[in-house]
Order: sequence, then C-alpha cells, then structure tokens
Amino acid sequence: MVQRSEARALVVQALYSIDVSKNDKQQVFSSLIKPKFRDEMKNLEFTENLFSKTLNHLPKLDAIIEQHAKNWKIERLATLDKAILRMALCEFIYFNDIPTKVTINEAIEIAKKFSTEKSGNFINGILDASLKDLKKAGKINKSGRGLIESSIN
Repeated sequence: MVQRSEARALVVQALYSIDVSKNDKQQVFSSLIKPKFRDEMKNLEFTENLFSKTLNHLPKLDAIIEQHAKNWKIERLATLDKAILRMALCEFIYFNDIPTKVTINEAIEIAKKFSTEKSGNFINGILDASLKDLKKAGKINKSGRGLIESSIN
C-alpha cells in the first residue's frame, strides 16, 4: 500500500521528470505514478490531484518561490528543490485538510532523501517564509487543531 509520504515523493519525481524531459504530463503520470498503486483508489486520487493541481498552478507557485528565494531566479534553483517547493506550496494553498506542519515536514524529508545536504534547510526556509505571507494574505484556508501552525523547528 502506498502511503501519502510515498505519494508525495512520486509527485516530486514526476514533476522533476516533466521539468527535465518536457514529456507530456499524462504520459509521466501513466508511466511513473499510476503503476505504483494497483487498486488503491483513495491514495491514487490524492496523488493525481496533487500532481495535476501543482502543474495547473505553476506560474502562481513559481511566483511565490521567487518572492522568497532572495536573489535567486526560479530557473537557477535546483530542479529537484523547485519540484519539492512547488508540491508543498500547492498543498498549503489547495489541500485544506493537510496541516501545514505535515507539508513542511514531508517536504524536508523528501529533500533529505533525494536532494543535496543543504536542501532541507533551504526548503524549510522558503516554506516557512511563504507560509507566513500566505497566512497574512488569507490564502491558507485551514482550520482545526494543528492545521495552521507554521514551522516544525
């Protein structure tokens, strides 16, 4: 059974694949993500939703990243770090049932597993700053205990 943390890692890998290869999103989804799920419709649906929403909102997500990545253009960021940030920001904004703390923690773990030694701290910094601004702007619509806390550190 694929857990949500594994689903997030698959989404990041698929986003990376699209960014590097410029392959069609449906082709990447069908070849990289879907085969991992067999009959697990609930987590497949979550994964497809996260993947699609991230791709559908790239300009908005990239603008948020650029705003908080001081002195860095989006094109200069490591492709994998960019994919992780895009996925996490999508979760912040479009997945009201996922606590921001969980999103930040999952993004950091994916960075530690797949990216560079310094990526976890970089990802945490960008997400923490982005979360503060998104909350101020009223763009985070989460409620309930633990759903709007900012940083895990």
